[in-house]
Amino acid sequence: MVLFVTGICSFHCFYCPVSDEKMYKDVVFADEKRVTRDEDVLEEAHAIRATGAGITGGDPLDAVERTCRYIRLLKDEFGPKFHTHLYTMSTDPGKIRMLADAGLDEIRFHVPPGLWSRAAGSAFVGASRLARSLGLTVGIEVPLIPEREADLIRLIEWAGAEGLAFVNLNEMEFSEANFPRMKVHGYEMKHELSYGVKGADPVALRILGQRWKTTVHYCTSGYKDGWQLRSRIKRRAENVARPWDVITEDGTLLKGIVEGPDLEPLMRDIARTYRVPKDLMGVDGPRKRLEIAPWILEEIAPKLRRPAFLVEEYPTADGLEVERTRLA
Repeated sequence: MVLFVTGICSFHCFYCPVSDEKMYKDVVFADEKRVTRDEDVLEEAHAIRATGAGITGGDPLDAVERTCRYIRLLKDEFGPKFHTHLYTMSTDPGKIRMLADAGLDEIRFHVPPGLWSRAAGSAFVGASRLARSLGLTVGIEVPLIPEREADLIRLIEWAGAEGLAFVNLNEMEFSEANFPRMKVHGYEMKHELSYGVKGADPVALRILGQRWKTTVHYCTSGYKDGWQLRSRIKRRAENVARPWDVITEDGTLLKGIVEGPDLEPLMRDIARTYRVPKDLMGVDGPRKRLEIAPWILEEIAPKLRRPAFLVEEYPTADGLEVERTRLA
């Protein structure tokens, strides 16, 4: 589960992909679910059968008390083996101690690009040593900026000499929010089917081809979207699908829907007139629609004299619709 604990951050990284809905706003999301109470976090974790949580932002340490509360909440609910890792640019020793006391398992420092070549003389030395002394797994996670290859190598060398557990390199990618900033800096997408930055992959291959004193990973945008996201979506679909939903191979849900007023009377009328079992349909009040098993609605739609559709949508909290076909 991705737990976005705040959009507040003291840094202004041009490559930050965080959406305008979240950036510099003090909001909380569990995956796509807007969090307004602690139960929302637990419900999402159960819905996707989460075995751990990646805590991100903004910077979680800019809301450290809230972050610690969520760590304790998840550990209390799922037990000590529920793995929590956190991304931060902060080196504040007091806050790092608070995280360790709350039960955080792993901290991933996002070292700013300007410090990559001189991390050995930065505050990240003391912060990483403190975190390790408190029992945390400590690693580095940064974007792979193609033209900063030499600086990145210096950062990896420092991480190895310091004895850090890993360095994760994320393919720098375009998002709706950062697109103008990325273009101003002269970046291009590597091809029309990827949001990844042109030039990152060759640098990654050169780096991965070398021997290091620490483990180095390269995570492409395709892997995050094609495997990590798809796996989470499929697990959530299996847990939230209603009896009338059809789960696709990609983990999306196929639904038959009828829109309009007076949905409860309509549902009773359909049950009576067409002998549709009540467990194969239900009213979605917030979205003002009647959901019906798609294989049933395809047969009866022409007779209903109502707008009827076959929709495909994500099983996420926001129910993002990806396709709609009109049946009547």
